[in-house]
Amino acid sequence: MAQARYQQPLIPALTRVTGNADFTRQMNELTRIDELLVKSGVEDTFIRWKMEEVQGKNGKALSGEVAQQVTEYAIRALRCCVLKMLTLVSHRVMARLIAGMPLYQWFCRLDRVDGIKAPAKSTLQRYEQDVPEEVIRGLNELLVKGAAGKDARGTLRLKNRLDVDAFYADTTCVEANIHFPVDWVLMRDGVRTLVKSIQVIRKHGLRKRMPEPKGLMKEINRLCIAMTHTARRPDGKRCRKKILRQMKQVAKIVKEHGERYRDALEAGWRKTDLTENEAQQILSRIDGVVEQLPEAMRQAHERIIGERPVANADKILSLYEPDVRVIVRGKAGAEVEFGNTLMICEQRQGVVVDYQLYREQAPSDSKLTPGITERVERLFPDLHEREGMPALVADRGFHSQRNVTILSRSFFNGVASKAPDEYRDQQKDPRFVKEQTRRSQTEGRISIVKRQFIGDPARNKGFESRAKRVAWAILAHNLWVIARLEKVKSRRKAA
Repeated sequence: MAQARYQQPLIPALTRVTGNADFTRQMNELTRIDELLVKSGVEDTFIRWKMEEVQGKNGKALSGEVAQQVTEYAIRALRCCVLKMLTLVSHRVMARLIAGMPLYQWFCRLDRVDGIKAPAKSTLQRYEQDVPEEVIRGLNELLVKGAAGKDARGTLRLKNRLDVDAFYADTTCVEANIHFPVDWVLMRDGVRTLVKSIQVIRKHGLRKRMPEPKGLMKEINRLCIAMTHTARRPDGKRCRKKILRQMKQVAKIVKEHGERYRDALEAGWRKTDLTENEAQQILSRIDGVVEQLPEAMRQAHERIIGERPVANADKILSLYEPDVRVIVRGKAGAEVEFGNTLMICEQRQGVVVDYQLYREQAPSDSKLTPGITERVERLFPDLHEREGMPALVADRGFHSQRNVTILSRSFFNGVASKAPDEYRDQQKDPRFVKEQTRRSQTEGRISIVKRQFIGDPARNKGFESRAKRVAWAILAHNLWVIARLEKVKSRRKAA
């Protein structure tokens, strides 16, 4: 792919640092990732996408000066996002690290002879959130194709291109950043958010008659503490019902005051020092809680006072995360998880070649197999032209008779059967045993992706934001894995 042309800034060379093995290892990894971003065409593709986006917004061709600015912006954005995922720190910490570390400044193309302008935490967040998820997915596919293609040795200097003789799939849960969804705690959350919003409005000059907001906060906290102590009392069930009724009264009072202050802010925000965007943010925060608080109160009443179960589909798990699902996995330490299902498919060296994050309740694992095979075949058009039949390997959750038929057409069936007799027959096949043994490493790969790149739990709010974070995490992970693979030694070094 031809690289986009732009004026290279004058960048000072990195200062040589010795005596610290960890720093040297990180510097070598970032140097190799820098090479991969350029040689694979990922950086150039991202620049072209950003230019098309800006040109579409402006409605006209970009001048040379504007094109140069857009190019530099795209390079910074891509590299800052990749670096943040590699370090797994907050935007605030990342901004501080970039401002103070010459290595990070070099990687993000910020070090200039005439001075360094480091991005702020809000700028780093915009870098991450302004890119559509499908664009990041396209970058990852471009990287994987290049590393598995015929030119991997020449372009990316890989000693061996990625193996595509076997693919290993499994599912996990990307947990949302919420506390365990207890019914009465949802009421506490609603009261807390409304009281804090009221305090902000009062601080900016709009006041209505009401009890002291801090007193309402103190009262709901007192009732929450009392609710936690009911488990130790012999009459705990009766006490829980009594305390919940008191919590409902406090919640109703705060809801009414919140609605009054909401109307006052909507009508009179121009009289305050708030901007229109700041006022809209406060209004949307109040609206989101006011709309859900009655249902949260009803849900708590049904379960605690009425002692009636509430279906998972009808539950409010969080006032702030509407797209969180109940995922029953039955694993030790994670009987029930709250978040979104993530399917990951890796190849033999550990590069993630396919992934899917599901907004709604994910289908069973057995229904995911056809989609995996279709996407893998589309990603590698020459898959069946290579030597040997590729294998799809997974646990017995992915097994079904329909999948057996689908895989028999063009894949080696490495999915463990649910039927004991069939599974015993599979264990007699040496390749099946070999691939299932390798599949055990996929659990470790999932742990690496979740804990070292996505974050466990993911800190992003909203499904779209979490989907973008997962996409950036997969791209950074694959760059990290490929950067650690053995590469062709340069002739100069060999000489």
